[in-house]
Amino acid sequence: MEKIYTNTAPDAIGPYSQAIRAGGFLFTSGQIPIDPATGAVTAQGIEAQTHQICKNLGEVLKAAGMGFENVVKTTCFLDSMDDFAAFNEVYAQYFTSKPARSCVEVAKLPKGVLAEVELIAAK
Repeated sequence: MEKIYTNTAPDAIGPYSQAIRAGGFLFTSGQIPIDPATGAVTAQGIEAQTHQICKNLGEVLKAAGMGFENVVKTTCFLDSMDDFAAFNEVYAQYFTSKPARSCVEVAKLPKGVLAEVELIAAK
């Protein structure tokens, strides 16, 4: 196993890694819309937060020598399914290869954010 780290994505806010590469696969931890430059959630609204999440995931993928085209599965957590359509509009701009996906509404997310996304990628 290899830990993946980049300072262009938010540092982990707990005892975990940004991502782990194992057996040709990359497994990311969930990314929330933290601005890596400030360490704070500055994006407001589901669209802006989804863009920040995808930018963060893109930086982790880049650090692993991969891109969005390598993503095979995502798991998406939404604070409210009322945001589903708006979330999808932004998500579709990044995940153009249409990887497999699960998307669920959850009771609460870290730092009160509106969404979180984790992924699995393969080379």
